[in-house]
Amino acid sequence: MTDPIADYLTRLRNAISAKHRIVEVPASNLKREITKILFEKGYILNYKFVEDGPQGTIKVALKYDSINKVSAIKKMERISSPGMRKYTGYKDMPRVINGLGIAIISTSKGVMTNKEAADLKIGGEVLCYVY
Repeated sequence: MTDPIADYLTRLRNAISAKHRIVEVPASNLKREITKILFEKGYILNYKFVEDGPQGTIKVALKYDSINKVSAIKKMERISSPGMRKYTGYKDMPRVINGLGIAIISTSKGVMTNKEAADLKIGGEVLCYVY
């Protein structure tokens, strides 16, 4: 697999379009951090790290509206890819839908949202947009 983050986002997108409640993805440290951010920002209902085998898995419980059955995640878009990395400084931090969405940034201080990175005045690699 050349791009595990794109695979992670695609698995979540496919589960949302199929209206699944839970999706399992292979674990990595970066995927764990992205999952924690999605949970903290209210895009997913819950998550669980399962340590089985050398890699482990992440079970993600997706969040839907109880009335209309609409997902909390409207769109997930991969920005930086292995062939074309996208970096940003803290002054040029991307705004997703005028601040309604989040950009997940990989910085020297760890993985965080664009707002947290701008507050700490550090830049990094723009992994994805979520809204």
